[in-house]
Amino acid sequence: MNFLLIPAAFLLDLLLGDPQWFPHPVRLVGKLASATERLFRCMVFLPLRVAGILTALVVIGTTVAVVQLFVWQAARLHPLAGVAASILLLYFAIAPRDLAAHAAAVRDALLAGDLELARSKVAMMVGRDTASLDDEGVARAAVESVAENTSDGVTAPLFYGLLFGPAGAWLYKASNTLDSMFGYRNERYREFGWASARFDDLMNYLPARLTVLAVAAAAFILRLDPVATFRSVTEGARRHESPNAGYPESAFAGALGVTLGGERSYGGVTKTVPTLGIRDGSMDAGTIGRATKLMYAATVLFVAAGSIILFSAEQFISR
Repeated sequence: MNFLLIPAAFLLDLLLGDPQWFPHPVRLVGKLASATERLFRCMVFLPLRVAGILTALVVIGTTVAVVQLFVWQAARLHPLAGVAASILLLYFAIAPRDLAAHAAAVRDALLAGDLELARSKVAMMVGRDTASLDDEGVARAAVESVAENTSDGVTAPLFYGLLFGPAGAWLYKASNTLDSMFGYRNERYREFGWASARFDDLMNYLPARLTVLAVAAAAFILRLDPVATFRSVTEGARRHESPNAGYPESAFAGALGVTLGGERSYGGVTKTVPTLGIRDGSMDAGTIGRATKLMYAATVLFVAAGSIILFSAEQFISR
């Protein structure tokens, strides 16, 4: 029955999203990461890279152990409690509805003609400066966030959840949280965050590329452009500074007929990143809506395909 856990968790997310009143487990992982960083930084005899490696091992190992222990203890009470615990933990590991809600807030602000509100809403999705963005710049930032987080926040945890259950999903979530906290190339984290960044790159390698297949299939169903999806990926994905983010971003750009990337500002410093996509179509609120539909369709296909494969594997093993 493991093949039903992921669809159940996905449906739960569609129904509830991320409840604001409940402390999300990712916050606990973040607090553990901060405490562990302080602990190992106090050990001045440790090289920063070693301290970062130890921090990653402790945080990821503790997260996986706690998740697995929680499921085991629930199952000891009753098998159905174990199933419920697994679904709940998988539900907390994915965030398609939350991603769609953030994108919808930006879209609605643009439709209302409130550029300042749209800038403030998209600032909640991206790390770049948003104060000087025009309507198209806001739309581009929102679409880029939807594209990247389709892999980071949805299909990647689903992939590891399908493979290894809740412990697998939270193995990924812990590594992704560490990367978001420590994976910076600045003076403080260049050495300390090396292990977190490299491990997250490794964890995202397969999901990012499988996401391309899901996006192409979704583009076909939504009558977008699956051929341009693959062409955009083959021509541009490797130009991205991230070894993985370029794949879902290029796929979305190709399917939607737009270009992503280009010039942006971080902390007042202008940076130009490679342009992804093969058609320079205009971007507006409608593009954000189409990107969100593409994200949902790709996710449904990913869940369906993964669950069918898992069911087939379970049937083969049980023979």
